[in-house]
Amino acid sequence: MAAREEWSMSDFEIGKYIGEGKFGKVYLAREKQSGYVVALKVTYKAKLDKYRFHAHLRREIEIQSGLDHPNVLRLFAWFHDEERVVLVLEYAARGELYKVLRAAGHFTERTAATYVASLAGALAYCHKKQVIHRDIKPENLLLDIEGRLKIADFGWAARSNAKRHTLCGTIDYLAPEMIEKKAHDHAVDNWTLGILCYEFLYGSPPFEADEQDDTLRRIVRVDLTFPSTPFVSSEAKDLISKLLVKDSSKRLSLEDIMKHPWIKKNAEPSGSCIKQKDLGRVKPLLI
Repeated sequence: MAAREEWSMSDFEIGKYIGEGKFGKVYLAREKQSGYVVALKVTYKAKLDKYRFHAHLRREIEIQSGLDHPNVLRLFAWFHDEERVVLVLEYAARGELYKVLRAAGHFTERTAATYVASLAGALAYCHKKQVIHRDIKPENLLLDIEGRLKIADFGWAARSNAKRHTLCGTIDYLAPEMIEKKAHDHAVDNWTLGILCYEFLYGSPPFEADEQDDTLRRIVRVDLTFPSTPFVSSEAKDLISKLLVKDSSKRLSLEDIMKHPWIKKNAEPSGSCIKQKDLGRVKPLLI
């Protein structure tokens, strides 16, 4: 897609509705000049005004537009008119990892390790750029046509190498320091990687409880148990245990995650868990 000073809706053929965020809807689209297929995230200014979300969206645009990594969803451009702000995003054809995980129940160790390795590499890249995501969860992870993972939705991200104090994110994935209203840094993303690794393998987050307060208490205590089924290897449990550590300075580093024996043994170097014969099996584009 060619770089351009100003974009507008008239530059795109708008296709089917493909998803919804808190403040807007996402549509499949094709850029008319190049034929390039993208996703348009449309946010209405009235909603931004109602929820005072302007700074949040501005930060999302500033951060995501500066990131270029194979496992981070690209933000190509943005524009606005009287009613809407529109983000022009990379299209991830296989959709949310959340839906894939729910359909499967839980992932094999090969699949889980592949996604954890992809995430660790992408987060290491973000952290080098002083970007903390702060809201990694299956709903914010997408899969492209080849089955590679993409981190999306940088609405809660922060650019900083100093400690932060904002409480943000989703309950099951919050790090203890955020619940206890202590300053936090990039290590909150490492914690979340431990939560995700567990959820990939067991099908639900480790500190889930019927009541929200009980979940928060379990997180702060790091009340971690490993069910007997499904079977999960001791190496996988070792990685999870080294990430879900209350003292944020003692959590396994992203570099050490990528060197961990479980990752080395199981992760697909290609970053995709889809067999070659299945690569074409995705619903056709409806533009």
